[in-house]
Amino acid sequence: MIPYGRQSISEADIAAVVEVLRSDFLTQGPVVPRFEQAVADYCAAQFGVAVNSGTAALHIACLALGVGPGDWVWTSPISFVASANCALYCGAQVDFVDVEPDTGNLSVAALERKLAAAQDEGTLPKVVIPVHFAGLPCDMQAIHALSQQYGFRIIEDACHALGARYHDAPTGNCRYSDITVFSFHPVKIITTGEGGMAMTNDPQLAKTMRLLRSHGITRNADDFINAPDGPWYYEQQMLGFNYRMTDIQAALGLSQMANLEAWILKRGELARRYFEALAPERLTRYFSPERRSAFHLYVHHVAPEQRAQLFSQLRDLGIGANVHYLPIYKQPWYQRWAPGPLPHAEQFYAGAITLPLFPGLTPQQQAQIYDVLSPTL
Repeated sequence: MIPYGRQSISEADIAAVVEVLRSDFLTQGPVVPRFEQAVADYCAAQFGVAVNSGTAALHIACLALGVGPGDWVWTSPISFVASANCALYCGAQVDFVDVEPDTGNLSVAALERKLAAAQDEGTLPKVVIPVHFAGLPCDMQAIHALSQQYGFRIIEDACHALGARYHDAPTGNCRYSDITVFSFHPVKIITTGEGGMAMTNDPQLAKTMRLLRSHGITRNADDFINAPDGPWYYEQQMLGFNYRMTDIQAALGLSQMANLEAWILKRGELARRYFEALAPERLTRYFSPERRSAFHLYVHHVAPEQRAQLFSQLRDLGIGANVHYLPIYKQPWYQRWAPGPLPHAEQFYAGAITLPLFPGLTPQQQAQIYDVLSPTL
């Protein structure tokens, strides 16, 4: 079976994990801060807050920005459900912004129209969560300009996009957002098994997210509200969660960071081969000086009436095709708040089929995939 994505694990990765297993700290030790610093340095951000999933990072990011009952959070419908669930966890309401028909990324034009209407209705969002779908950065400069005009905060959902670049700067630098969130699930660019990280340049947001990931507890005497009654003293200062990343996971992630650039280049090379063979007209959209995709996914488009048969044919041949994503508002849980059809999101989903893409994919395996798809071109 050729999976649609898979991790790459080296002997160096295994050795890094074994070193932690033989150490004094399996969790809450020194490796998590080292991993946070490595990712922050790579992204040119001030702070990284490691957690046990990208979903947890989205949740604490929303909480750190004060999202709660009565607030609106807007995001893309073409994403995994966590991009919207994080707002519901906080008691907020969710709405969706239509996407660009060719990339699946949040449409700036649609966002601008929706903001103007919401201003008239008094329903402006507190937070907007643009999703860098498949690893291609959204137009963050334009979204940030709208945030200045309409007063919302920004969380970049970059769970697909570690290693991407926007205007020759790394995604995660938070130049155009308050917080950026990454995921380290095994099919992502690097992995910690399960894991995620929130990046920010705001020391107060970083401090709040660190409290939230560990039950709201601090042991820092400088932050105590009450007088300590002994050296064992600690304080719970907010209602937090057990969202910590272990040192075992962080060791794997820290080791994987050494290969990040090489893997991004390999993913780009594989994606270019797909584009040249299957969709050459889309090359300039994905290979441009303004944006470098991390190519977490390669999403091909076929006629909607062909997709089910093609999907089954690929699977029958051992090719792990997938589909990303059913628009979130079509999920049964979300249909109670359905915003009505978003035409570009539904058009994007209707013919989308995700083809295998990971650094270990060989030219011979890609050739097998072309052979199946060529009759549909």
